[in-house]
Amino acid sequence: MSGYSKLGRPTGQRLAMLRGLVTDTIKYGRIKTTLVRAKETQRQVERMITLGKKGDLSARRRALSYIYEPEVVKTLFDEIAPRYEQRNGGYTRIIKLANRVGDNAPAAILELVEGEE
Repeated sequence: MSGYSKLGRPTGQRLAMLRGLVTDTIKYGRIKTTLVRAKETQRQVERMITLGKKGDLSARRRALSYIYEPEVVKTLFDEIAPRYEQRNGGYTRIIKLANRVGDNAPAAILELVEGEE
């Protein structure tokens, strides 16, 4: 593969969908979506948490330019990133579910792992 999945959407729609999924994952701690979307979203969530761990002004502005809600960025930098201070990646997990009823697409849950282990 070339590094990312097109998800059957034009570029603008795909980026907007991923930004929304990343915002919701950080806001609620877990989302239920298709497996392919979960894998793409996982990459971006890991990047946002890494920015949160840096904690400087530049990282905060980069996160604000990607995440839709400023309150979610504040939560990311103040609460979520400090939980993963001793962790070098692997901030999220994907749990596979049964196929979705309507279109038989493989479903999955993307969730943040616990910080202190």
